[in-house]
Amino acid sequence: MKNIIVGTAGHIDHGKTTLVRALTGIDTDRLEEEKRRGITIDLGFAHLEHAGVRFGFVDVPGHERFVKNMLAGAGGIDMVLLVIGADESIKPQTREHFDICRLLGIQQGLVVLTKADSVDEDILELARMEAAEFVAGSFLEGAPILAVSGVTGAGLPALREAMAAMAGRAANRDTAVPFRLPIDRSFTLKGFGTVVTGTLTAGQLAVEQEVEVHPGGRLLRVRGVQVHGGAVSKASAGQRTAVNLAGVEASELARGMVLTPPGLFHATQAIDCSFTLLPGAQPLKHRAPIHFHAGTAEVEAQVRMLRGTDPLQPGTAGFVRLLLKEPLLLLPGDRFIARMFSPVITIGGGVVLDNAPPLRMKKPQVLERLALLETAALPARMALFAREDADGCTVAALVARMGVTPETLAAAAPAAGLVPVRAAEPRLIARSSLDAFAEQLRRMLAGFHRQNPLLRGMSRAAAPAPIFLLDTLVASMKDVVAEEDLLRLSSHRLQLKEEEDEAIGRIEALFREAGLTVPAVSEVLAKSGVDAVRARTLLQILLKDKKLVRVSADLIYHSEAVEQLRALLAQRKGARFGVSEFKEWTGVSRKYAIPLLEFLDRERVTRRDGEQRMIL
Repeated sequence: MKNIIVGTAGHIDHGKTTLVRALTGIDTDRLEEEKRRGITIDLGFAHLEHAGVRFGFVDVPGHERFVKNMLAGAGGIDMVLLVIGADESIKPQTREHFDICRLLGIQQGLVVLTKADSVDEDILELARMEAAEFVAGSFLEGAPILAVSGVTGAGLPALREAMAAMAGRAANRDTAVPFRLPIDRSFTLKGFGTVVTGTLTAGQLAVEQEVEVHPGGRLLRVRGVQVHGGAVSKASAGQRTAVNLAGVEASELARGMVLTPPGLFHATQAIDCSFTLLPGAQPLKHRAPIHFHAGTAEVEAQVRMLRGTDPLQPGTAGFVRLLLKEPLLLLPGDRFIARMFSPVITIGGGVVLDNAPPLRMKKPQVLERLALLETAALPARMALFAREDADGCTVAALVARMGVTPETLAAAAPAAGLVPVRAAEPRLIARSSLDAFAEQLRRMLAGFHRQNPLLRGMSRAAAPAPIFLLDTLVASMKDVVAEEDLLRLSSHRLQLKEEEDEAIGRIEALFREAGLTVPAVSEVLAKSGVDAVRARTLLQILLKDKKLVRVSADLIYHSEAVEQLRALLAQRKGARFGVSEFKEWTGVSRKYAIPLLEFLDRERVTRRDGEQRMIL
């Protein structure tokens, strides 16, 4: 069944609550003060199933003093019922509520002329003409204008059918993204404990799921979920949802907080956005304070102009940075409303473009990137964020900045020109950045080989790229080879001069001929026939080739001698022996016996047990 959230909008006493009650049979005025005074003060909720559609209603207060409550409910609606009393026509809060609907980007709705039973046909027709003129040029231009009476029920069947027809054309909410539930109420229910309610704006929320509360980052467990008063295993985007939470008091949660999957998102106190200033507002000045409304939250904010410090003029739009007094969870694409401090009226609104804007970037660059972020598709926005860091961007950071799943990012990466990085923390890097690192590494290796022809390769630690990028970088290069902790060009070969070739053979022969009673390393190198620096380099080549084996810091043996020793001990497998027996078997002195035995212990050929050893 399709889920549609319907919000009411309109002036006080134009019959919004009466209309919802007539449509659904549910009285949305739940507070004692609301019933006593006969006006709606806070948000009210109802539901209706009709023609295969589940409608969730958010009834908002119409009085100017309670517009901030209206804003807490308007952010999650799919369709608006613009309620105009036929007896009064267009009034101040009709205009303000309608401005809010347009600023929030609502695309579907109906115009409902209420109290049709209280006026004659001429007045009703005049109200219809004024309503059509009022919505001209907006998303409601051409929408049905339906006259109804919440008292007699006249026009209600036609209204339900018009709602169902419009719902059929509405796009489904995205359930494949991480869920977000902006909280509009928090209370304690006897027998259940803490319950929060809100409109699930994205994704799916299930029983026993762990959730994170923003701001604050507290982790909680979902004990139960209800949709329109009925228990369900999970709720989907577009549904009015009640969530029973374990491990928290109702007083610790409040309107404006948001539930999300754990570990994905971060609250922010700075956003770059596109801001539209209403035609009737005063010019918006640099550093002007405003009331900022997004989702169900309201915080104070300060405006920072990004194109100089000239004010934004009424009826125009521009890019601005907003500094929030308190952290909020905001994602690109989220819409917001701005209201003045005095008088407290709606002056504009806009769309979040970046929830983690660069704080040290020249203004022309900022404006250029925001123009791209405002219009570009997902791959281009991913590419922008990844290019802004030469080392790429972690997948976790992209999820937090874009509000999509890692799977969505992976699918869009090729189109974005991004390459996945094989690392402990998955990340994406621009192909152009990877190519730049590759060219740097190629030049560095060529220079290293020219200067060090006797070395097999350069240490990985010396590479001109972060260590976490190296595996991906080398895998992308056909002309570079990784060998243990070294990197080399695939074309590189050891280039020994004739005297060096003779020297390396001489060094190996001296160790081979020595057997288990090897001379000091310095003594062997002195007989190599080349200078000490080259001799040590040749020694390292023999060690890398495993022709020689380092037993201790001071002793090096030929591999043949070590293998013969292993074979000797293998014939005595399981035997226990001491140092004296070992000296007798091998014919070596204690000077050689102790380092050799310690080496054999490390190699797990033997195991020490007190003064004895066992051959394994």
